[in-house]
Amino acid sequence: MAWAWPAAGLAGLLLVWQAGVDGMARDNALIASFGVAPALRALLALLQNSELWTHVALSLRRVGLGLLAALALGVPLGLAAGLSPRFARATTPLFQFLRMVSPLSWMPLAVMALGVGDAPVVFLLAFAAVWPLVLNTAAGVAALDPQWLQLARSLSATRLELLAQVVLPGIAAHVLAGVRLAIGVLWIVLVPAEMLGVSAGLGYLILDARDRLAYSDLMALILLIGALGWALDHAARWLHARAG
Repeated sequence: MAWAWPAAGLAGLLLVWQAGVDGMARDNALIASFGVAPALRALLALLQNSELWTHVALSLRRVGLGLLAALALGVPLGLAAGLSPRFARATTPLFQFLRMVSPLSWMPLAVMALGVGDAPVVFLLAFAAVWPLVLNTAAGVAALDPQWLQLARSLSATRLELLAQVVLPGIAAHVLAGVRLAIGVLWIVLVPAEMLGVSAGLGYLILDARDRLAYSDLMALILLIGALGWALDHAARWLHARAG
């Protein structure tokens, strides 16, 4: 019966959704196309369209590239901040300042510098995802048992050996927690980032559905985006649980 409560929560959401649509449709009949039944019918039709999965694959590719770029930058910066108090004091105000700037505010600059296409989208995704990785990596280093480091140094471990055999294994769970947070941020930023003049992806499909006034398709895409995001988060939680 572990599924009963989640199913009840989902059923409650569908009831609230339909009640809201029914209430607003009294003044505007067009709103009825946002209802549960039209959205589910549109979702079934979309899932049978092979073109949809091309868009999904492109969006997932951009998310993967953004996450890889964020990992390549965020983990080394987090290690440096955790291992060097001077580096941490020098960079913490800068990191906090940049972290509080919405990634979407960089849209015009990203397009001007990188043009249209995948490059500005991946840049925005990487910028959004890097901060959870920096902060969680630094927190993981700070949580390491100092005796591990002292023991490794007493055994004449080099800095590279200390990093590879003590620090990185010790912070793996923290890094994966950062990955999970980063994936959540990436998925939220993805749709507006894909409105940067690209001609494919989930964000493009949302704009296309709006322009075609295909509101049932729009709601179906929202459901699909939520389901895919849940699946990505579930995969990240599974990895985190295994590392823990």
